[in-house]
Amino acid sequence: MPVRRSKVLLVKWIFENQHKLQTIRWCSSSLRYKELEETSTQGQLEQEPPINASIPGVKPRPQITPEISFKHDDLQVTLAAPYQLQRKPDAIDLGFGKYFTDHMLKIQYEKQLGGWQKPEITPFEPLRIHPAAKALHYAIQLFEGFKAYRGVDDKIRLFRPDLNMERMNLAAARSGLPMFDGYELIKCIKRLIQIDQEWVPHSETSTLYIRPSLIGTEATFGIMAPESALLFVIMSPVSAYYKASSDGAVSIYADPSVVRAFPGGVGNRKVGSNYGPTIDTTARAATMGHHQVLWLFGPNHELTEVGAMNIFMVYINEHGEKQLSTPPLNGLILPGVTRRSILELASQWEDLTVKEEVMTMEQVIMLNNSGRLLEMFGSGTAVVISPISRVGFVDKEIFIPTMKQPQPVFQRVKDTLLAIQYGHIEHPYAVVIS
Repeated sequence: MPVRRSKVLLVKWIFENQHKLQTIRWCSSSLRYKELEETSTQGQLEQEPPINASIPGVKPRPQITPEISFKHDDLQVTLAAPYQLQRKPDAIDLGFGKYFTDHMLKIQYEKQLGGWQKPEITPFEPLRIHPAAKALHYAIQLFEGFKAYRGVDDKIRLFRPDLNMERMNLAAARSGLPMFDGYELIKCIKRLIQIDQEWVPHSETSTLYIRPSLIGTEATFGIMAPESALLFVIMSPVSAYYKASSDGAVSIYADPSVVRAFPGGVGNRKVGSNYGPTIDTTARAATMGHHQVLWLFGPNHELTEVGAMNIFMVYINEHGEKQLSTPPLNGLILPGVTRRSILELASQWEDLTVKEEVMTMEQVIMLNNSGRLLEMFGSGTAVVISPISRVGFVDKEIFIPTMKQPQPVFQRVKDTLLAIQYGHIEHPYAVVIS
């Protein structure tokens, strides 16, 4: 009886003094992670060099990882029971984002408990979230998207996931959400893929789409950085994103009366608030026979993005050279991973001039009327490359000869990217999952 009474008193004391213990836990957690980082930094530098270190022309990126982060070594795994496993759909039925794998990754952040908690892989399940969570009221949330590809050698590859982690941390900093070590998250995601590896399609027309998301979960009203958050990763086998025309190209509508982003905003960050407000305009474009919206900005009608893609144009410049152009990273557009890869790869092709420049609708019309506009296409993780054959603008229909080129640049770009992603050629962009 005395033993039982002492346990009761201990529990009561802990409950009454838990605020003190949280401070102690935060301090011990900080020291632990600092010790782990100091002992493992040298080993990481030797074993895990930056993925882009050997790529010519790639500039080093600023250090944006925080001092304290969750660790892959702390990952806890709970496998789904047999009755929780789902039937895998046929490739022809996939669509985009309709089916989800058997497991998910979850990492809680609690400021009062020292920050990031241990990552865990669990059976796929609905989230439990408080109705007052800041993500639901103030759009304090962000997401990323990249893919796992099953190669010709049956190895599974990721395509430059470090760039997605960098972009995700930048969006977190802008949104008041906690940052993390991107390489630790990549390692956790690799483990998740290993567990659900049979969900990676055995096809070169389908992939496994990976969706990391970070949401503010603190259950209080008020526009301020949340003290609790949830980072979770779900995965979906997918096929084509857009339904194109019979020739494989899409038609886009340029509406000068609406904008997607503005200077000083968050058009260059992957936050949900950039996408929801585009639905109405996209739906109106569809009623006019277009697949997507070409977003313009300013009195000169500058081209920014097309749908959720970066946009490219191929034309004959004033020097008689074939030139590949895309709008610059001026804060209005998302720094796409595919966009960056295209610029880096194409800049090594001697028969093509590559340039980032402001592009306007006036320029598009002038080049098209003079016969110098050859191609337009969009790029992105979901679509890879999407050729454009028609642009609706005010009362004009501009027909682009993208699909009439004998050796189109868009096809060369697409073939090169797919060859890397599916392992037809060895390249440092591709990260193999062992």
